[in-house]
Amino acid sequence: MLYEKFNNHKDFAGADVFKNKATEKTDILKNLNPAFSVREYQKEALGRFYYYVEEYHQKQKPIHLMFNMATGSGKTLIMAANLLYFYQKGYRNFIFFTRLGNIIQKTKANFLDSNSKKYLFADKITLGGQEIKIKEVNNFEGVNDDDINIIFSTTALLHSRFNFARENILTYEDFADKKIVLIADEAHNLSAETNGKISKTEAEDRRNWENTVMRILNANSQKDNVLLEFTATARLEQEYPEILEKYKDKAIYRYDLKEYRLDGFSKDVRTLQINAPIMERALSAVIISQYRRKVAEKHKIALKPVVMFKANRVSIPKEGISKEHNPQIVVSSIFKELFHKLISELGEKHLKQQTAINDPTLQKAFQFFKSQKISLADLVLEIKSDFAPEKCLTVDEDKDLEQKQILLNSLEDQSNEIRAIFATEKLNEGWDVLNLFDIVRLYNSRSIVSNKPGPATVQEAQLIGRGARYYPFTLGEFTDAYRRKFDTDTQNELRILEQLYYHSVTNPRYIQELESVLVREGIMPSRTVQKEIKIKSDFKN
Repeated sequence: MLYEKFNNHKDFAGADVFKNKATEKTDILKNLNPAFSVREYQKEALGRFYYYVEEYHQKQKPIHLMFNMATGSGKTLIMAANLLYFYQKGYRNFIFFTRLGNIIQKTKANFLDSNSKKYLFADKITLGGQEIKIKEVNNFEGVNDDDINIIFSTTALLHSRFNFARENILTYEDFADKKIVLIADEAHNLSAETNGKISKTEAEDRRNWENTVMRILNANSQKDNVLLEFTATARLEQEYPEILEKYKDKAIYRYDLKEYRLDGFSKDVRTLQINAPIMERALSAVIISQYRRKVAEKHKIALKPVVMFKANRVSIPKEGISKEHNPQIVVSSIFKELFHKLISELGEKHLKQQTAINDPTLQKAFQFFKSQKISLADLVLEIKSDFAPEKCLTVDEDKDLEQKQILLNSLEDQSNEIRAIFATEKLNEGWDVLNLFDIVRLYNSRSIVSNKPGPATVQEAQLIGRGARYYPFTLGEFTDAYRRKFDTDTQNELRILEQLYYHSVTNPRYIQELESVLVREGIMPSRTVQKEIKIKSDFKN
């Protein structure tokens, strides 16, 4: 694999050879938003890229590379640096594409909205003594050659515009004399080979999309076009030989979730099982979330923790739901109504019932409230205020995502008061969130295929991976805001600010299956304890 060759290059050229190359590009670094310091692994990714383009003797044209980097590791900042780099190389036209519309909206804010806290560039971009503007365009005809011009598109729409659309049509011939950089986010959705658990229709769509992208890549007669793929889900493992073959000379960097976690950039993921009815479990998550908020307040850390309540149905099934509660089916809209009713009718008696639940985290929460002289009556008032209907967000339909994208992309802002999110499948990909600390699995079903965790379990693990992004804060001697601080001080009350809880009804078999996926993906360390047990001779016979 290409990334392994680059790993070997470091053995004789020096461990920092690629990081140094990134550091040398001062014009690029100074034009990135100074609020986002470029981390060492991001420098490694950029340096490998620069080395490939400028020095690698086996470079292929057109350039086609893939960055396999963990969810939350800042791939979009690398894309921003790539835009600046290729501008310096004479490129003016870029296409950013991905499968999901919500990622498009998020990335537009990253690249275009200088008022967004997640804007990735400096207030003023200056290259070669000239101020540069970044513009969204619909096509590349008549664009300003002094600007960075970007088409933002879903993959399906890009395919349609080249092959079917009557309006806003793009043609391959138009691209013959243009140098284009294509940037694919969540690029695993581009390949039919990436995941065998998709329908024939989706596999055919992916093949068509990929063919279109490859035709664009090869449209330039001088082979000057570039395709950069970014994904956290590359599947560069022996179980996927077609993918290994496809990317053996393209996968330039691999920084997976395990490395990301071991480097301290993610939350510590925990599962919390409570054998209680659904609304009691929901209230437990709310109490733990409020516990986090009060711990942060005590230490003067600005934090508004968010809880996600995950259902598995958007609407009532055609066959309906029996009068007796079916724990395998939870409709998001019905749960939302019950949740609002719970909060509006909340009283001290409900919290007293929670104190009787035998869970260490809940017990710590109530002990903390007591130590801070927060009475149950005061806690009731706080929860009623913090989890009022106007501070809850429902994200179930595509139209919801379009309308609510601003709120979803600014959950960390102090002006954004959202504390609870009701969702099903819409946030599994392309959602950037740092202050999600609790995910409540409302239903109680298992997904098994050939005695292995099924697609639904894998998707839930991927959602947990999104929530595992570390919420940054500094405190006293701990000046690195983006890294865990209390791995060796597990009794520190601030440890709760470094943990993501996945709440489930007591279901050991499911949790074991989920944790096996989390360990495999690198999101969670293996907590299996091996012990040597000596057996008496009587038992051996």
